[in-house]
Amino acid sequence: MKELEALLDRRWILKSQDKELYYQVRDCLGEIRRFATDKMGCQVIENSLLVKMEKIPAIPEQFMGIAEFTSREEYAFLCILLMFLEDKDAQEQFILSQLTEYIAANMPGGAPDWTLYTSRRRLVKVLRYAAAQGILQVTDGSDDVFMDERSGEVLYENTGASRYFMRNFSRDVMEYTKPEDFRESEWFEMDEDKGIVRRHRVYKRLMFSVGMYREGGFEEDFEYLKYYGRRLAEDLEREFDCQVHIHKGSAFFIMGEDCRAGVAFPGNNVLSDIILLVCAKIRRNVEEGTWRTQPDETVRVERVEFERMLKMVKAERGAGFTKNYREMPEGEFVRELTEAMERWMFIGRGDGENGEARAGRPADAKAQGGQVVIYPAAGKVAGRYPEDFKA
Repeated sequence: MKELEALLDRRWILKSQDKELYYQVRDCLGEIRRFATDKMGCQVIENSLLVKMEKIPAIPEQFMGIAEFTSREEYAFLCILLMFLEDKDAQEQFILSQLTEYIAANMPGGAPDWTLYTSRRRLVKVLRYAAAQGILQVTDGSDDVFMDERSGEVLYENTGASRYFMRNFSRDVMEYTKPEDFRESEWFEMDEDKGIVRRHRVYKRLMFSVGMYREGGFEEDFEYLKYYGRRLAEDLEREFDCQVHIHKGSAFFIMGEDCRAGVAFPGNNVLSDIILLVCAKIRRNVEEGTWRTQPDETVRVERVEFERMLKMVKAERGAGFTKNYREMPEGEFVRELTEAMERWMFIGRGDGENGEARAGRPADAKAQGGQVVIYPAAGKVAGRYPEDFKA
């Protein structure tokens, strides 16, 4: 169902931005809600402004953050912006200096120094993100002026959508004492014995993450797949152009060419192409016996060996890269590829907290300080140049 895919692919559908799709989705809300609520446990919000599916992951992952943000301060600015807009009506206008004064009064750790270009640039990045999401509109002025000089003014208009940006919680968040409470809050009012929680979690892990692993998550989720995996696959393959692959220690929701149910790998960019070539090299190393798979379906190699492999891919396949990647220094190339592959859950590195695998990834895959863990997702994709390609 394309309307369901649209809700999965977007934060929300704003009537002001896409009126035709907004009404198409509203016409299908009954069917959408049956799937979203029964299978995934996702609330669907519908009002005169927007339609939104609350896509709360079972296990948060690194790639789920806001790609445009690169600092904690930007996330703090966004939260304070939402606080600022909470008391404003839709179509109410405000000027930038009102917001900067509000941020200065409410910023944890003290007011930002707006004389610093870095602080102004970060705030502008947040405001541009908010405008792109439809939270506010620029009515007059340019934020470039503020970025260059703190006295620059911009006139904004609140759209009213900000009130639906954050998720709803069943309890007062001030009662939470640790980050895990936010993740578990969704299940507080539900009876796990009924299996509802487990069903919702399995569907979410499959659809919202790159892969679902037996280790590092919830063991009972794979018990669910053992008994209901075929029915789950039939449900998903009936609703979407996709394939569901279920293995002993991993499972994957693989979107087809005609499926737009969220951000997918590979993207239409050179970095994705290079990662595909790297995954093909990893597969060859495993098939040839150079690297061995572990009982949890991971491959563990020394970091030096993994980086050597990345450099080899650049040397052997670099003729097909764009100029930027062809001429990129080896150290920078290795760093960018490694960070991207970790973000997409293809690998894990031993330079995190105690070298432990992140939640949702194989618990046995403890990357020691000098190791890289290659997760099963890396074996699901591979790339090669066309046969007629000439360097």
